[in-house]
This record gives sequence, structure tokens and C-alpha cells, in this order.
Amino acid sequence: MIIRSWLFVPGDNERKLSKGLENPADALILDLEDSVADNRQEIARGMVCDFLKTNTERSRQQLWVRINPLDNPLSLPDLTAVMPGKPNGIVLPKVYSAEEVNTLDKYLSVLEVREGIEPGSTKILCVATETAASLLTFHTYLDNVSERLVGMTWGGEDLAAALGASDNRNPATGEYDDPFLLAKSFCLATARAIDVQPVGVVFVDYRALDALKADCLRDRRSGFIGKIAIHPAQCEIINDAFTPSEEDIAHAQKVIDVFEQNPGLGTVGLDGKMLDMPHLKQARNVIALAEQINSRG
Repeated sequence: MIIRSWLFVPGDNERKLSKGLENPADALILDLEDSVADNRQEIARGMVCDFLKTNTERSRQQLWVRINPLDNPLSLPDLTAVMPGKPNGIVLPKVYSAEEVNTLDKYLSVLEVREGIEPGSTKILCVATETAASLLTFHTYLDNVSERLVGMTWGGEDLAAALGASDNRNPATGEYDDPFLLAKSFCLATARAIDVQPVGVVFVDYRALDALKADCLRDRRSGFIGKIAIHPAQCEIINDAFTPSEEDIAHAQKVIDVFEQNPGLGTVGLDGKMLDMPHLKQARNVIALAEQINSRG
């Protein structure tokens, strides 16, 4: 299932949890990490588990949980507390390599047995670039990473802290500095190489909705599908940006049609432009994405 918008919701805030259900976000990320103070972890775990158990109809909106990093002693209690609620997936932050994803896979396999959950049904989205070491280990995902991994996103804020940077953007242009562009590129390329969904990074200025739209469209042009949201108002814009327009679909269908009308040709002309196999692949991707989104009803 393609997820366009992933909205973070603090796991210890009953009002925000309830409001999240009314939001157009394709998925809620019930957060047990950064938005919850250590002395409220037990409260948050209980609230998240109850919320999961209460809201079992998830055909429109999936419910995921961000746990604490695996090198934090809070992570295993997080998992054991929320798995009775059968989350659609777990968001794994601050990874160093694919090893953490595979470790989480093993924990989930045990907990699924304990809770009577279908084996392998709990998926993983990893935040792949929040540590300095993670920039050097993307190759580890190319060999034998867990099939639970269905998405990768990258993190610019925690990475800045890990690298000792005072900011992650060039003050003159507003664009990401080189280390963060590297993280973004590695995340995209790796996700595509292992055929999981590449998810765009958070846009922290939640009031700048026009800038958010431009950032979403830039991500989409680059090859990302979907984006993390930190404010409820961002989700509608994200959904629109990552939904193929009628014009996109019509053009993609024209590309497919002209190739089908000329079987055996690797290059064809359309509207004064020469098209080849990569254009056909892109057109098919657009149609497939539109069909997946429309299938939600």
C-alpha cells in the first residue's frame, strides 16, 4: 500500500490522537520517541495500545508506532507494550545500518507469535540517516535486509546534531548543505534499489504551506513517494502533491498507448519528443501509483 502522508502524533496526548483520526493522513505515526518525555513513557505506551485496540478499521488510515531507538533501553518495553494493539508497522529511528532493521524483525517475529498476529504482517519504516555512521552503511541494505522493511525515509535534524552542524541548510539559498543532500540521495537510491517506498523528510516550518508544496513537488520529481508530516495542516497538501493529476495520468496513458501501437520499437515519437524505454517505465509507474491510490476508495 502506497502511503502519501505520515502524520506524527504524540503518543501521550489523547486529544491529538483522537483528532488524528479525522485527518486526511494516510497513516498516523503514534510517537513514543521524541515527543514523549521519559517520565511519561508508561502513560504513552498504555494510551497508544488502547488507541490501537479501539481503532481496528484501517482501510483508509494505517496506524504505525515510532518506538525509541534499539540502543535505548526504552525500545523493547515500547514494543512489548504496543504489539497487543496490532500496529500496521513500526517506525525505527536512529539506525546505524540494516542490522537494526533485521534485529527489529526478530523481535517482531516473537511478539507476533505471542499476540497471535499473522507472521510478518507488522511492517517497518526506518529513518535511515539520523546517525553519522548511517551515511557509510547504506550498502548493508542491499544484501539480505528483512522483508518487513517497506519504506525508508531520512532525517535532517538529528543528522545535523550527529554531525556537529549548527544548521542543515545554506543560509544564503535555503537549500540543504552537501552532507544532507548526500543523505537524501543515498536514501532515495537505496530504497529504489531494494524496491521499498522512499519517503520524503519532514518540512519543519509548518506554517509555510506554499513552501511545503514546492518541497513535496521537488521530492516527487526526484523519485520520492510521500512525506512525513509534523503538523495536521500539512497532510492535505502532501496528499495532493503525491497524487498523480488527471493531466499526469492522461499523458502517461498516451505514452503507454504509443508504445503499444508500435510493438518492437524501442524509441517512438510523441508530441514532437522522442521517447524510449525509461519514459515508458515512468508512465507505467504513474498509472500504477494512481491505481493504488484510487483503490482505497
